[in-house]
Amino acid sequence: MPSFHNGAVEIAYLDEGEGEAIVLVHGFASSKNVNWVYPTWVSELKKAGRRVIALDNRGHGDSGKLYDAAQYEVAIMAGDVIALMDHLGIERADVMGYSLGSRMTAVLALSHPQRLRSVILGGIGIGIIAGGGPGESVALALEAPSLDDVTDPVGRTFRAFADQTRSDRRALAACLRGSRRLMTTEEAAAIRVPVLIAVGTADQIAGSAQALGEIIKGSEVLDIPNRDHMRAVGDKVYKAGVADFLSRRA
Repeated sequence: MPSFHNGAVEIAYLDEGEGEAIVLVHGFASSKNVNWVYPTWVSELKKAGRRVIALDNRGHGDSGKLYDAAQYEVAIMAGDVIALMDHLGIERADVMGYSLGSRMTAVLALSHPQRLRSVILGGIGIGIIAGGGPGESVALALEAPSLDDVTDPVGRTFRAFADQTRSDRRALAACLRGSRRLMTTEEAAAIRVPVLIAVGTADQIAGSAQALGEIIKGSEVLDIPNRDHMRAVGDKVYKAGVADFLSRRA
């Protein structure tokens, strides 16, 4: 698996296919494989004639593990995406995030709009401004001696997922504590690149997609029927909506 260094941090990535580039940015406690390869996003985007790049976020997958929460500020994590594009000589790309990856992508839409052809914010709605999602209880669950020691139901879900994926739980706890900064309403309203917001209708973590869509003028909203935060990722409605959105980009 190829990798490069952004400063002292090693970032693992995949780069497959040919055509217009799309960069995929996974969610908290996930990885490029869990979020994008196994649910067949990578293979299907390649079949659609796209060059597909996906990274393991710092602290995740095969990328470097850091234990200082300050190293996981959302803008710093988003900087790894731009560094990867620079490393690969990609001037401009579509970028699709999921959950934390969408928060990173939204930061890029503000800070580097010239590098983004469009953005797809999967698994995040008004929560990007209002908050919600995993908090300190999840960090504590990740640090607990075992799953049996965790009573918080959300904490148990994330701890079980981290155990299943053999993640570095201490790095994830640091990431969770460091990446909590929310976007302001004014920042979200200032996003000018084309945006698709895709959220499962049973998602209790993301917050309302419609509410965020009203703030980001000109954005499109895609409801993923009857899917919660975990099960929306590989949904066929999500994939079809993204394919349609991408087909309309210049």
